[in-house]
Amino acid sequence: MAILTPRTDAPVQPAQAGSGSLVRRRNTARDGGKRIGSHILLLILVVYFITPLWWLLVAATKDTAGLFSGTGGPLWFDENFNLWNNIAGLFEHQGGIYWRWLGNSFFYAFTAGIGATILAVLAGYGFAKYRFRGRNAFFALLLGAVMVPMTALVIPTFVLLSNFGLVNTIWAVILPSLLSPFGVYLMRVYTQDAIPDELLDAARVDGAGELRTFFQVALPLLRPAIVTVLLLSVVGTWNNFFLPLAVLSDPNLLPVTVGLNNWQALSNAGAGGEQVWNLIVTGAFVSVLPLIIAFLSLQKYWQGGLSLGALK
Repeated sequence: MAILTPRTDAPVQPAQAGSGSLVRRRNTARDGGKRIGSHILLLILVVYFITPLWWLLVAATKDTAGLFSGTGGPLWFDENFNLWNNIAGLFEHQGGIYWRWLGNSFFYAFTAGIGATILAVLAGYGFAKYRFRGRNAFFALLLGAVMVPMTALVIPTFVLLSNFGLVNTIWAVILPSLLSPFGVYLMRVYTQDAIPDELLDAARVDGAGELRTFFQVALPLLRPAIVTVLLLSVVGTWNNFFLPLAVLSDPNLLPVTVGLNNWQALSNAGAGGEQVWNLIVTGAFVSVLPLIIAFLSLQKYWQGGLSLGALK
């Protein structure tokens, strides 16, 4: 005969159940407050970064008088939409020299960008997958170079280029832009995470040499990081102002950044030049369009490269 014993578990007190529910509500409210705060911060950042681009778009539709006394204000369009006239005048002013400047910017950016990417891929892969004496010391020196602002190196670079007779040539812009310490760092970090050593060892066991292992096994896996480094190098060279300003004087060799600066200097009050503020603003707007298109079309690649680098 089974003996029944009474349960000794204490029943849940209503006060305890109520306190647990209260804690959950407080946590939910706290999490909701954090999300709202994050969204507000993101909205502020979006407005902060979009406002200059919006102003540039609006300003490119105005003539010179409208830029300073337009009816729409600085952030809205005037009644007279002058964008197409500005673009036509931009490419005709001074014999169409803006075409030359734009072509120079493309040439400098993509030549230096591709060269810097190739060097960064090779150096980053070597630092990540090969063991050699002084590797850590060289990489520490490389990280130190990342911390040095490029503007601090312009004058020494100018002196060095002058000694070799390269000032006022295309090489004065391209050669310094081939060095990308941050690109090497990013490629090393990505290579360490994306390519296991076992995969390379398996390729070597199958008889593949070092070059074949690199080009057929490693390189396809590095595609997101390669696109990221390429974009960063191209944008850095495209936006470079101080270096071309210091090493170039021939108007036919100038990039867009320095060329527009020359127009601005001539348009300043008292300079005695023609007032072409509308062309300057329109030229700046046209010059950012290739970068926007490049970032949007290659977004999935460079975001993946930066994400894996950040996880390291």
